[in-house]
Amino acid sequence: MDTPRRPAIDPVTLAVLDNRLRAIVEEMGEAMLRTSYSQILNSSRDFSIALCDAQCRLVAQADHIPVHVGAMPWAAKAVAEAFAGEVREGDTFLLNDPYHGGSHLPDLTIVIPVFAEGALRFWSVVRAHQSDIGGATHGGYNPGATEIWQEGLRIPPIRLGEGGALREDLLRMLATNTRIARDFRGDLMAMIGAARLGEQRLRPLLAKYGAGPLEEAVSAILDLSEAHARRILATWPDGTWKGEAFLDDDGFDRVDVAIRATVTKRGDSLIVDLSESDPQTTGFVNSSYPNMRSAVAMAFAFLLDPEVAKNDGAFRPLEVIAKEGTVVWAREGAPVTMCTSHCSNEIVEAIIRAMQHCCPDRAMGGWGRRFRVAITGRDARRPEKPFVWHMFHARPGGGGSAKGDGWSTAGEWHSAGGLKFGSVEMAEARFPLFFEQHEFLPGSAGDGTHRGGLGGELRLRVESDGPCRANTAGDGARHGAAGILGGQDGAPHHYVLRRANGEERVLRTKEVGIVIQPGDLLHVRSGGGGGWGPPEKRDPAARARDAQEGLV
Repeated sequence: MDTPRRPAIDPVTLAVLDNRLRAIVEEMGEAMLRTSYSQILNSSRDFSIALCDAQCRLVAQADHIPVHVGAMPWAAKAVAEAFAGEVREGDTFLLNDPYHGGSHLPDLTIVIPVFAEGALRFWSVVRAHQSDIGGATHGGYNPGATEIWQEGLRIPPIRLGEGGALREDLLRMLATNTRIARDFRGDLMAMIGAARLGEQRLRPLLAKYGAGPLEEAVSAILDLSEAHARRILATWPDGTWKGEAFLDDDGFDRVDVAIRATVTKRGDSLIVDLSESDPQTTGFVNSSYPNMRSAVAMAFAFLLDPEVAKNDGAFRPLEVIAKEGTVVWAREGAPVTMCTSHCSNEIVEAIIRAMQHCCPDRAMGGWGRRFRVAITGRDARRPEKPFVWHMFHARPGGGGSAKGDGWSTAGEWHSAGGLKFGSVEMAEARFPLFFEQHEFLPGSAGDGTHRGGLGGELRLRVESDGPCRANTAGDGARHGAAGILGGQDGAPHHYVLRRANGEERVLRTKEVGIVIQPGDLLHVRSGGGGGWGPPEKRDPAARARDAQEGLV
Protein backbone atom coordinates (compact mmCIF):
# COMPACT_ATOMS: atom_id res chain seq x y z
CA MET A 1 0.00 0.00 0.00
CA ASP A 2 1.38 3.40 -0.99
CA THR A 3 2.11 5.86 1.79
CA PRO A 4 -0.21 8.87 1.44
CA ARG A 5 1.67 12.01 0.44
CA ARG A 6 1.60 15.09 2.61
CA PRO A 7 -0.73 17.78 1.28
CA ALA A 8 1.13 20.60 -0.40
CA ILE A 9 1.47 23.79 1.65
CA ASP A 10 0.22 27.05 0.20
CA PRO A 11 3.34 28.81 -1.20
CA VAL A 12 2.24 32.12 0.30
CA THR A 13 1.86 30.58 3.75
CA LEU A 14 5.23 28.88 3.31
CA ALA A 15 6.89 32.20 2.51
CA VAL A 16 5.21 33.85 5.50
CA LEU A 17 6.41 31.11 7.86
CA ASP A 18 9.94 31.18 6.45
CA ASN A 19 10.16 34.91 7.06
CA ARG A 20 8.60 34.59 10.51
CA LEU A 21 11.27 32.09 11.52
CA ARG A 22 14.02 34.37 10.21
CA ALA A 23 12.48 37.33 12.03
CA ILE A 24 12.57 35.37 15.28
CA VAL A 25 16.31 34.70 15.07
CA GLU A 26 16.97 38.32 14.12
CA GLU A 27 14.99 39.53 17.15
CA MET A 28 16.88 37.09 19.37
CA GLY A 29 20.11 38.60 18.09
CA GLU A 30 18.96 42.14 18.86
CA ALA A 31 18.04 41.08 22.40
CA MET A 32 21.47 39.50 22.84
CA LEU A 33 23.25 42.60 21.57
CA ARG A 34 21.33 44.96 23.86
CA THR A 35 21.53 42.94 27.08
CA SER A 36 25.04 41.43 27.09
CA TYR A 37 27.67 42.88 29.42
CA SER A 38 31.08 42.39 27.84
CA GLN A 39 32.75 44.35 25.05
CA ILE A 40 33.31 41.18 23.04
CA LEU A 41 29.52 40.76 22.70
CA ASN A 42 27.82 44.17 22.92
CA SER A 43 30.46 45.91 20.80
CA SER A 44 32.18 43.27 18.65
CA ARG A 45 29.08 41.02 18.36
CA ASP A 46 30.86 37.69 18.71
CA PHE A 47 27.67 35.64 19.04
CA SER A 48 25.22 33.73 16.83
CA ILE A 49 21.60 32.61 16.90
CA ALA A 50 19.85 29.57 15.42
CA LEU A 51 16.63 27.61 15.50
CA CYS A 52 16.74 23.85 14.99
CA ASP A 53 13.81 21.49 14.70
CA ALA A 54 13.26 18.43 16.89
CA GLN A 55 15.55 16.43 14.59
CA CYS A 56 18.33 19.00 15.24
CA ARG A 57 18.20 20.25 11.67
CA LEU A 58 19.22 23.89 11.19
CA VAL A 59 16.00 25.74 10.31
CA ALA A 60 16.89 29.42 10.56
CA GLN A 61 19.90 31.52 11.46
CA ALA A 62 20.63 35.21 11.80
CA ASP A 63 23.48 36.90 9.94
CA HIS A 64 26.12 36.76 12.65
CA ILE A 65 29.27 34.58 12.72
CA PRO A 66 29.27 31.90 9.97
CA VAL A 67 31.64 29.50 11.74
CA HIS A 68 29.32 29.45 14.77
CA VAL A 69 26.12 28.68 12.96
CA GLY A 70 27.28 25.68 11.00
CA ALA A 71 28.36 24.02 14.25
CA MET A 72 25.27 24.83 16.33
CA PRO A 73 23.17 21.84 15.18
CA TRP A 74 25.94 19.66 16.65
CA ALA A 75 25.31 21.32 20.01
CA ALA A 76 21.60 20.54 19.79
CA LYS A 77 22.45 16.94 18.86
CA ALA A 78 24.82 16.64 21.82
CA VAL A 79 22.08 17.79 24.21
CA ALA A 80 19.49 15.51 22.62
CA GLU A 81 21.82 12.51 22.96
CA ALA A 82 23.04 13.32 26.47
CA PHE A 83 19.48 13.74 27.78
CA ALA A 84 17.64 11.30 25.53
CA GLY A 85 14.14 10.73 26.91
CA GLU A 86 14.74 13.26 29.72
CA VAL A 87 14.23 16.62 28.00
CA ARG A 88 11.36 18.50 29.61
CA GLU A 89 9.55 21.77 29.06
CA GLY A 90 11.25 24.55 31.00
CA ASP A 91 14.73 23.01 30.78
CA THR A 92 17.82 25.10 30.02
CA PHE A 93 20.95 23.33 28.76
CA LEU A 94 24.52 24.59 28.55
CA LEU A 95 27.71 23.29 26.92
CA ASN A 96 31.05 24.40 25.53
CA ASP A 97 33.14 21.24 25.30
CA PRO A 98 34.49 20.83 21.73
CA TYR A 99 34.46 17.06 22.10
CA HIS A 100 30.82 17.06 23.23
CA GLY A 101 28.96 19.35 20.84
CA GLY A 102 30.98 22.58 21.13
CA SER A 103 33.56 24.20 18.86
CA HIS A 104 36.04 25.63 21.36
CA LEU A 105 35.89 26.41 25.07
CA PRO A 106 35.31 30.20 24.91
CA ASP A 107 32.04 29.68 23.00
CA LEU A 108 29.24 28.86 25.44
CA THR A 109 26.04 27.49 23.92
CA ILE A 110 22.62 27.74 25.51
CA VAL A 111 20.04 25.26 24.19
CA ILE A 112 16.37 25.54 25.19
CA PRO A 113 13.73 23.02 24.05
CA VAL A 114 10.42 24.29 22.70
CA PHE A 115 7.38 22.07 23.31
CA ALA A 116 3.91 22.11 21.79
CA GLU A 117 1.02 19.64 21.95
CA GLY A 118 2.96 17.54 24.46
CA ALA A 119 6.08 16.97 22.34
CA LEU A 120 9.44 18.57 21.58
CA ARG A 121 9.20 20.65 18.39
CA PHE A 122 12.20 23.01 18.24
CA TRP A 123 15.48 23.94 19.87
CA SER A 124 16.28 27.61 20.49
CA VAL A 125 20.07 27.98 20.39
CA VAL A 126 22.40 30.86 21.32
CA ARG A 127 26.19 30.70 21.09
CA ALA A 128 28.40 33.49 22.46
CA HIS A 129 32.13 33.95 22.93
CA GLN A 130 33.12 34.67 26.52
CA SER A 131 35.79 37.20 27.49
CA ASP A 132 37.32 34.62 29.82
CA ILE A 133 36.73 30.92 30.45
CA GLY A 134 39.33 30.22 33.13
CA GLY A 135 42.38 28.16 32.30
CA ALA A 136 46.03 29.09 32.49
CA THR A 137 45.79 32.49 30.77
CA HIS A 138 43.31 35.36 30.63
CA GLY A 139 41.04 35.89 27.65
CA GLY A 140 40.18 32.31 26.76
CA TYR A 141 43.22 31.57 24.55
CA ASN A 142 46.32 29.80 25.83
CA PRO A 143 49.05 29.54 23.17
CA GLY A 144 51.10 27.45 25.57
CA ALA A 145 48.46 24.73 25.94
CA THR A 146 49.37 21.19 24.95
CA GLU A 147 46.08 19.66 26.13
CA ILE A 148 42.54 20.92 26.43
CA TRP A 149 42.56 20.94 30.24
CA GLN A 150 45.04 23.82 30.10
CA GLU A 151 42.67 25.89 27.96
CA GLY A 152 39.81 26.50 30.37
CA LEU A 153 36.65 25.15 31.95
CA ARG A 154 35.17 22.19 30.07
CA ILE A 155 31.38 21.96 30.15
CA PRO A 156 29.77 18.92 28.53
CA PRO A 157 26.00 19.16 28.04
CA ILE A 158 24.51 19.99 31.46
CA ARG A 159 21.01 20.90 32.64
CA LEU A 160 21.52 24.43 33.93
CA GLY A 161 17.89 24.85 34.87
CA GLU A 162 14.56 23.07 34.93
CA GLY A 163 10.94 24.05 35.37
CA GLY A 164 11.78 27.53 34.13
CA ALA A 165 14.23 28.16 37.01
CA LEU A 166 18.04 28.15 36.92
CA ARG A 167 20.44 26.26 39.18
CA GLU A 168 22.07 28.99 41.25
CA ASP A 169 24.72 26.60 42.56
CA LEU A 170 25.86 25.79 39.03
CA LEU A 171 25.83 29.46 38.02
CA ARG A 172 28.01 30.27 41.01
CA MET A 173 30.43 27.47 40.21
CA LEU A 174 30.77 28.53 36.57
CA ALA A 175 31.27 32.23 37.32
CA THR A 176 33.80 31.47 40.07
CA ASN A 177 36.00 29.72 37.52
CA THR A 178 36.38 32.84 35.35
CA ARG A 179 38.46 35.97 35.93
CA ILE A 180 35.64 38.45 35.29
CA ALA A 181 32.68 36.79 36.99
CA ARG A 182 30.33 39.77 36.69
CA ASP A 183 30.63 39.96 32.90
CA PHE A 184 30.50 36.19 32.57
CA ARG A 185 27.30 35.95 34.57
CA GLY A 186 25.71 38.91 32.81
CA ASP A 187 26.55 37.52 29.37
CA LEU A 188 25.19 34.11 30.32
CA MET A 189 21.91 35.70 31.45
CA ALA A 190 21.74 37.59 28.14
CA MET A 191 22.19 34.30 26.27
CA ILE A 192 19.45 32.61 28.28
CA GLY A 193 17.15 35.58 27.77
CA ALA A 194 17.70 35.54 24.01
CA ALA A 195 17.07 31.79 23.83
CA ARG A 196 13.90 32.14 25.89
CA LEU A 197 12.75 34.92 23.60
CA GLY A 198 13.02 32.44 20.74
CA GLU A 199 10.86 30.01 22.69
CA GLN A 200 8.31 32.76 23.42
CA ARG A 201 8.09 33.76 19.75
CA LEU A 202 7.72 30.18 18.55
CA ARG A 203 4.83 29.38 20.90
CA PRO A 204 2.20 31.59 19.19
CA LEU A 205 3.39 30.35 15.82
CA LEU A 206 2.88 26.76 16.92
CA ALA A 207 -0.50 27.64 18.43
CA LYS A 208 -1.73 29.43 15.30
CA TYR A 209 -0.68 26.89 12.68
CA GLY A 210 -0.45 23.72 14.76
CA ALA A 211 2.67 21.67 15.44
CA GLY A 212 2.07 19.24 12.57
CA PRO A 213 1.53 21.83 9.84
CA LEU A 214 4.47 23.90 11.08
CA GLU A 215 6.75 20.86 11.02
CA GLU A 216 5.51 20.14 7.52
CA ALA A 217 6.30 23.71 6.53
CA VAL A 218 9.82 23.43 7.97
CA SER A 219 10.46 20.29 5.95
CA ALA A 220 9.21 22.03 2.82
CA ILE A 221 11.46 25.06 3.50
CA LEU A 222 14.48 22.79 3.86
CA ASP A 223 13.54 20.90 0.70
CA LEU A 224 13.34 24.16 -1.25
CA SER A 225 16.80 25.21 -0.04
CA GLU A 226 18.18 21.84 -1.07
CA ALA A 227 16.63 22.14 -4.51
CA HIS A 228 18.02 25.66 -4.91
CA ALA A 229 21.55 24.54 -3.95
CA ARG A 230 21.41 21.53 -6.26
CA ARG A 231 20.26 23.66 -9.20
CA ILE A 232 23.34 25.83 -8.75
CA LEU A 233 25.67 22.82 -8.43
CA ALA A 234 24.24 21.25 -11.56
CA THR A 235 25.53 24.18 -13.62
CA TRP A 236 29.16 23.57 -12.61
CA PRO A 237 31.38 21.14 -14.56
CA ASP A 238 32.05 17.71 -13.10
CA GLY A 239 35.57 16.93 -11.97
CA THR A 240 38.03 16.65 -9.09
CA TRP A 241 40.26 19.49 -7.93
CA LYS A 242 42.80 19.99 -5.14
CA GLY A 243 43.65 22.99 -2.99
CA GLU A 244 45.77 23.64 0.04
CA ALA A 245 46.43 26.33 2.62
CA PHE A 246 49.05 26.66 5.33
CA LEU A 247 49.11 27.66 8.96
CA ASP A 248 52.22 29.62 9.95
CA ASP A 249 52.98 27.33 12.89
CA ASP A 250 51.44 25.71 15.95
CA GLY A 251 53.39 27.77 18.49
CA PHE A 252 55.72 24.87 19.23
CA ASP A 253 57.78 22.82 16.80
CA ARG A 254 55.72 22.81 13.59
CA VAL A 255 55.75 25.34 10.77
CA ASP A 256 53.79 25.45 7.52
CA VAL A 257 51.07 23.08 8.73
CA ALA A 258 49.10 22.04 5.64
CA ILE A 259 45.35 21.74 5.20
CA ARG A 260 44.60 19.90 1.96
CA ALA A 261 41.24 19.63 0.26
CA THR A 262 40.26 17.32 -2.59
CA VAL A 263 36.90 18.43 -3.96
CA THR A 264 34.85 16.27 -6.32
CA LYS A 265 31.76 17.60 -8.05
CA ARG A 266 29.34 15.06 -9.56
CA GLY A 267 26.01 16.12 -10.96
CA ASP A 268 24.29 18.11 -8.22
CA SER A 269 26.46 16.99 -5.30
CA LEU A 270 29.86 17.90 -3.87
CA ILE A 271 32.38 15.81 -1.92
CA VAL A 272 35.05 17.54 0.17
CA ASP A 273 37.86 15.28 1.35
CA LEU A 274 40.26 16.72 3.95
CA SER A 275 41.90 13.43 4.90
CA GLU A 276 45.30 14.36 3.37
CA SER A 277 45.73 17.25 5.81
CA ASP A 278 48.74 17.19 8.14
CA PRO A 279 48.64 15.32 11.47
CA GLN A 280 47.29 17.12 14.52
CA THR A 281 49.71 19.46 16.27
CA THR A 282 51.01 20.01 19.77
CA GLY A 283 49.52 23.53 19.89
CA PHE A 284 45.97 24.86 19.84
CA VAL A 285 45.43 25.25 16.07
CA ASN A 286 43.78 21.81 15.80
CA SER A 287 40.10 21.67 14.97
CA SER A 288 37.26 19.97 16.76
CA TYR A 289 34.92 17.90 14.60
CA PRO A 290 31.91 20.28 14.74
CA ASN A 291 34.15 23.22 13.85
CA MET A 292 35.63 21.36 10.88
CA ARG A 293 32.15 20.49 9.60
CA SER A 294 31.10 24.09 10.04
CA ALA A 295 34.15 25.37 8.13
CA VAL A 296 33.37 23.11 5.18
CA ALA A 297 29.72 24.19 5.19
CA MET A 298 30.87 27.81 5.36
CA ALA A 299 33.08 27.42 2.29
CA PHE A 300 30.21 25.81 0.38
CA ALA A 301 27.83 28.59 1.43
CA PHE A 302 30.26 31.23 0.13
CA LEU A 303 30.00 29.62 -3.33
CA LEU A 304 26.20 29.65 -3.44
CA ASP A 305 23.90 32.52 -4.38
CA PRO A 306 23.19 34.88 -1.47
CA GLU A 307 19.47 34.20 -1.90
CA VAL A 308 19.88 30.53 -0.91
CA ALA A 309 18.63 30.12 2.66
CA LYS A 310 21.58 28.73 4.62
CA ASN A 311 19.76 25.95 6.48
CA ASP A 312 20.04 22.18 6.72
CA GLY A 313 18.57 21.71 3.26
CA ALA A 314 21.20 23.86 1.57
CA PHE A 315 23.96 21.60 2.90
CA ARG A 316 22.41 18.26 1.95
CA PRO A 317 24.31 18.12 -1.39
CA LEU A 318 27.56 18.28 0.58
CA GLU A 319 29.51 15.20 1.73
CA VAL A 320 32.51 15.61 4.05
CA ILE A 321 35.37 13.14 4.44
CA ALA A 322 38.03 13.67 7.11
CA LYS A 323 40.50 11.63 9.11
CA GLU A 324 40.60 11.68 12.90
CA GLY A 325 44.07 12.52 14.20
CA THR A 326 44.70 15.21 11.58
CA VAL A 327 44.84 18.93 12.26
CA VAL A 328 41.27 19.30 10.95
CA TRP A 329 39.86 16.66 13.34
CA ALA A 330 41.93 16.22 16.47
CA ARG A 331 41.57 13.32 18.87
CA GLU A 332 39.92 14.10 22.18
CA GLY A 333 42.24 15.83 24.63
CA ALA A 334 44.15 17.92 22.09
CA PRO A 335 44.05 21.72 22.47
CA VAL A 336 41.71 23.34 19.95
CA THR A 337 40.92 26.85 21.18
CA MET A 338 42.25 28.63 18.09
CA CYS A 339 40.23 26.45 15.73
CA THR A 340 37.26 28.73 15.09
CA SER A 341 39.77 31.11 13.48
CA HIS A 342 42.62 28.77 12.61
CA CYS A 343 42.46 26.23 11.13
CA SER A 344 38.86 27.02 10.05
CA ASN A 345 40.11 29.83 7.80
CA GLU A 346 42.62 27.51 6.16
CA ILE A 347 39.95 24.84 5.62
CA VAL A 348 37.84 27.41 3.77
CA GLU A 349 40.81 28.71 1.80
CA ALA A 350 41.92 25.23 0.72
CA ILE A 351 38.39 24.45 -0.54
CA ILE A 352 38.01 27.76 -2.36
CA ARG A 353 41.44 27.36 -3.97
CA ALA A 354 40.33 23.96 -5.26
CA MET A 355 37.02 25.34 -6.53
CA GLN A 356 38.58 28.26 -8.41
CA HIS A 357 38.99 25.82 -11.31
CA CYS A 358 35.38 24.66 -11.14
CA CYS A 359 33.46 27.90 -10.60
CA PRO A 360 35.92 30.80 -11.03
CA ASP A 361 33.20 33.45 -11.04
CA ARG A 362 32.11 32.32 -7.57
CA ALA A 363 35.52 31.77 -5.97
CA MET A 364 37.19 34.70 -4.23
CA GLY A 365 40.61 35.70 -3.02
CA GLY A 366 41.61 34.75 0.50
CA TRP A 367 40.40 36.79 3.45
CA GLY A 368 42.93 38.00 6.01
CA ARG A 369 43.77 35.93 9.05
CA ARG A 370 43.01 36.48 12.73
CA PHE A 371 45.74 37.85 14.99
CA ARG A 372 44.24 38.80 18.32
CA VAL A 373 45.80 40.41 21.36
CA ALA A 374 44.20 40.09 24.81
CA ILE A 375 45.38 42.46 27.55
CA THR A 376 44.62 42.26 31.27
CA GLY A 377 45.53 44.78 33.96
CA ARG A 378 44.01 47.55 36.05
CA ASP A 379 42.46 50.87 35.15
CA ALA A 380 43.11 53.77 37.56
CA ARG A 381 39.53 54.92 36.96
CA ARG A 382 38.19 51.58 38.25
CA PRO A 383 40.99 50.13 40.40
CA GLU A 384 38.73 47.75 42.27
CA LYS A 385 38.57 45.20 39.44
CA PRO A 386 40.89 43.99 36.67
CA PHE A 387 39.93 44.32 33.03
CA VAL A 388 40.32 41.97 30.07
CA TRP A 389 40.35 43.66 26.66
CA HIS A 390 40.26 41.79 23.35
CA MET A 391 41.57 43.53 20.25
CA PHE A 392 39.01 43.49 17.44
CA HIS A 393 40.34 46.63 15.78
CA ALA A 394 42.56 46.85 12.68
CA ARG A 395 40.75 43.97 11.02
CA PRO A 396 42.33 42.33 7.96
CA GLY A 397 40.94 42.77 4.46
CA GLY A 398 38.51 40.58 2.56
CA GLY A 399 39.31 38.89 -0.74
CA GLY A 400 38.67 40.22 -4.23
CA SER A 401 36.08 38.48 -6.39
CA ALA A 402 34.66 38.46 -9.91
CA LYS A 403 32.28 41.20 -8.80
CA GLY A 404 34.87 43.66 -7.52
CA ASP A 405 37.52 44.54 -4.98
CA GLY A 406 37.53 43.02 -1.51
CA TRP A 407 36.10 44.86 1.47
CA SER A 408 38.73 46.67 3.51
CA THR A 409 39.12 45.72 7.21
CA ALA A 410 36.14 43.35 6.85
CA GLY A 411 37.76 40.54 8.81
CA GLU A 412 38.41 36.88 8.18
CA TRP A 413 36.77 33.97 6.35
CA HIS A 414 35.21 32.65 9.55
CA SER A 415 33.40 35.89 10.37
CA ALA A 416 32.90 37.41 6.89
CA GLY A 417 32.21 40.85 8.33
CA GLY A 418 30.12 39.55 11.25
CA LEU A 419 32.66 40.63 13.85
CA LYS A 420 32.79 44.37 14.40
CA PHE A 421 35.66 46.42 15.81
CA GLY A 422 33.25 48.67 17.66
CA SER A 423 33.58 52.28 18.69
CA VAL A 424 37.09 53.57 19.35
CA GLU A 425 35.65 56.15 21.74
CA MET A 426 33.71 53.51 23.65
CA ALA A 427 36.82 51.36 23.99
CA GLU A 428 38.75 54.32 25.38
CA ALA A 429 35.94 55.02 27.85
CA ARG A 430 35.80 51.42 29.07
CA PHE A 431 39.51 50.54 29.07
CA PRO A 432 42.80 52.40 29.80
CA LEU A 433 43.68 52.71 26.12
CA PHE A 434 44.37 55.59 23.74
CA PHE A 435 43.96 55.08 20.00
CA GLU A 436 46.54 57.31 18.34
CA GLN A 437 45.82 55.95 14.86
CA HIS A 438 43.23 53.60 13.35
CA GLU A 439 42.92 53.63 9.55
CA PHE A 440 43.35 51.63 6.35
CA LEU A 441 46.87 50.35 5.66
CA PRO A 442 47.93 51.40 2.13
CA GLY A 443 49.58 48.71 0.03
CA SER A 444 48.40 45.79 2.17
CA ALA A 445 45.94 44.35 -0.37
CA GLY A 446 46.86 41.64 -2.84
CA ASP A 447 46.90 43.00 -6.38
CA GLY A 448 44.65 41.54 -9.07
CA THR A 449 42.04 42.24 -11.68
CA HIS A 450 40.06 42.96 -8.54
CA ARG A 451 42.36 43.63 -5.61
CA GLY A 452 41.84 42.45 -2.08
CA GLY A 453 40.55 44.69 0.67
CA LEU A 454 43.04 46.65 2.73
CA GLY A 455 44.11 45.69 6.21
CA GLY A 456 44.30 48.22 9.04
CA GLU A 457 46.97 50.19 10.85
CA LEU A 458 46.59 50.81 14.56
CA ARG A 459 48.77 52.67 17.06
CA LEU A 460 47.45 51.89 20.52
CA ARG A 461 48.89 53.46 23.67
CA VAL A 462 48.33 51.57 26.93
CA GLU A 463 47.51 53.85 29.88
CA SER A 464 47.00 51.28 32.61
CA ASP A 465 47.58 51.62 36.33
CA GLY A 466 50.74 49.54 36.54
CA PRO A 467 51.99 46.81 34.20
CA CYS A 468 49.61 44.70 32.11
CA ARG A 469 49.98 41.20 30.75
CA ALA A 470 49.10 40.27 27.19
CA ASN A 471 48.88 37.14 25.14
CA THR A 472 48.58 36.74 21.40
CA ALA A 473 46.60 34.14 19.51
CA GLY A 474 46.46 34.00 15.75
CA ASP A 475 48.17 33.33 12.48
CA GLY A 476 49.09 35.07 9.24
CA ALA A 477 52.42 36.73 10.06
CA ARG A 478 54.14 34.26 7.71
CA HIS A 479 51.41 33.45 5.17
CA GLY A 480 49.18 36.22 3.84
CA ALA A 481 45.69 35.73 2.41
CA ALA A 482 45.93 33.76 -0.83
CA GLY A 483 45.46 35.36 -4.22
CA ILE A 484 43.35 33.39 -6.67
CA LEU A 485 43.18 32.90 -10.44
CA GLY A 486 46.44 34.80 -10.89
CA GLY A 487 45.78 37.38 -8.17
CA GLN A 488 48.51 38.19 -5.67
CA ASP A 489 48.56 37.30 -1.97
CA GLY A 490 47.69 39.94 0.59
CA ALA A 491 50.44 41.25 2.86
CA PRO A 492 50.95 39.28 6.09
CA HIS A 493 50.43 40.77 9.55
CA HIS A 494 53.18 42.71 11.32
CA TYR A 495 52.68 43.60 15.01
CA VAL A 496 55.28 45.51 17.04
CA LEU A 497 55.43 46.35 20.74
CA ARG A 498 57.24 49.69 21.18
CA ARG A 499 58.40 50.46 24.70
CA ALA A 500 58.15 53.95 26.17
CA ASN A 501 61.97 54.06 26.07
CA GLY A 502 61.98 53.44 22.31
CA GLU A 503 62.87 49.75 22.35
CA GLU A 504 60.88 47.59 19.93
CA ARG A 505 60.13 43.93 19.41
CA VAL A 506 58.00 42.05 16.91
CA LEU A 507 55.10 40.15 18.44
CA ARG A 508 54.73 36.52 17.45
CA THR A 509 51.25 35.19 16.76
CA LYS A 510 51.29 32.75 19.67
CA GLU A 511 52.78 34.20 22.87
CA VAL A 512 51.93 34.13 26.57
CA GLY A 513 52.86 36.51 29.38
CA ILE A 514 53.91 39.59 27.41
CA VAL A 515 54.50 42.43 29.88
CA ILE A 516 53.16 45.81 28.75
CA GLN A 517 54.11 48.85 30.80
CA PRO A 518 52.10 52.08 31.05
CA GLY A 519 53.03 54.23 28.05
CA ASP A 520 53.97 51.30 25.81
CA LEU A 521 52.54 51.32 22.31
CA LEU A 522 51.20 48.53 20.10
CA HIS A 523 51.79 49.21 16.41
CA VAL A 524 49.55 46.87 14.44
CA ARG A 525 49.72 46.45 10.67
CA SER A 526 47.15 43.85 9.66
CA GLY A 527 47.19 41.92 6.42
CA GLY A 528 45.07 42.61 3.36
CA GLY A 529 42.88 40.29 1.34
CA GLY A 530 44.01 38.26 -1.65
CA GLY A 531 43.53 39.52 -5.19
CA TRP A 532 41.28 37.93 -7.83
CA GLY A 533 42.53 37.55 -11.40
CA PRO A 534 45.71 38.71 -13.13
CA PRO A 535 46.88 42.19 -12.02
CA GLU A 536 47.62 43.22 -15.61
CA LYS A 537 43.87 43.06 -16.35
CA ARG A 538 42.94 45.59 -13.68
CA ASP A 539 41.07 48.62 -14.98
CA PRO A 540 43.52 51.56 -15.23
CA ALA A 541 40.78 53.83 -13.89
CA ALA A 542 40.58 51.66 -10.75
CA ARG A 543 44.34 51.92 -10.30
CA ALA A 544 44.19 55.69 -10.68
CA ARG A 545 41.38 55.88 -8.13
CA ASP A 546 43.36 53.77 -5.63
CA ALA A 547 46.37 56.06 -6.05
CA GLN A 548 44.25 59.19 -5.68
CA GLU A 549 42.67 57.86 -2.47
CA GLY A 550 46.04 56.83 -1.02
CA LEU A 551 45.24 53.12 -0.93
CA VAL A 552 48.46 51.97 -2.64
